[in-house]
Amino acid sequence: MTLLRDHELARAFDHASRSYDRLTAMNPGYHADLRRSARRLRLPRQGAGMHVLDLGCGTGASTRALLRAAPCARITAVDASSGMLQRALAKPWPARVRFLHRNAEEVHAVGEGLFDAVFAAYLFRNVADPDRVLAAVRALLRPGGRLAVHEYSLSGSPVHRGLWTAVCHGVIVPVGTLSGDRALYRHLWRSVLAFDTAPAFEDRLTRTGFTGVRTVPVAGWQTGIVHTFLARNGSAPVPEYAL
Repeated sequence: MTLLRDHELARAFDHASRSYDRLTAMNPGYHADLRRSARRLRLPRQGAGMHVLDLGCGTGASTRALLRAAPCARITAVDASSGMLQRALAKPWPARVRFLHRNAEEVHAVGEGLFDAVFAAYLFRNVADPDRVLAAVRALLRPGGRLAVHEYSLSGSPVHRGLWTAVCHGVIVPVGTLSGDRALYRHLWRSVLAFDTAPAFEDRLTRTGFTGVRTVPVAGWQTGIVHTFLARNGSAPVPEYAL
C-alpha cells in the first residue's frame, strides 16, 4: 500500500489547502470533535502561564479548538505544509498564538521541556517514524505534561474497517477528486488502514514512556474510526476526563 510521505505529502497538502476548510466542513462533527479532544487535556481556562504546542496544526482548526479550551494559554502551532500555514495565518489570531513551519521530525528544535501540553490532530499516521516523533514530543513536554492525540485509528473491528472504506469510496475520494486532490484523499483512506489500531497505538505510547495512557472514542458515525489518546509525560496519573 503506497502512501505519500515527507515532502511529497507536504506538497499534496500545499495544493489541497485552498479547499481544505470547505471539505472538512462537510464532515459532521469535525470541529466539535476537535474541541472535545482539546478539552480532554483539562487545561486551566485561566492558565495565562500555560504553553501549549499544536503539532500538525494545518489550517488552524485544531489551534482554534485549543483556544476555546484554554483561552489564556500561549500556543505554538507547527505544520510541515507552507500552504496550510498560509491559510491559517490569513485568519485572525490573538498575539499569544504563533505559527512555525516545521515538520514533525524537526519539532525537537523548538526547545526541550517548554510545553505544558501537546495536542496532535490527524498527525501520527502521516509520519514515517511515529516512535521518533513521540520521543521528541516527550522531550518537549515538562514533567507531568499532557498529551492528547486526536487521530484516525481503527478499533480493530472489521465492521469499522469496512465502514471507513465505504465512506472513502462513496464520499471522501470522489469529493477530493472534484477538488483536484485525488492523490491526497486516497492517501487519507490508505493511511488509516495502514496505521495502528487504537489498542496498538495505545501500546506504542506506553512503550515510548508515556504514562496513564487512555483511549476515548469519538461520538457519531466516526465511533470506532477516530479516537482521542490521552497520556502524561511522567508518573502523575491522568485525571478522569469528561466524555
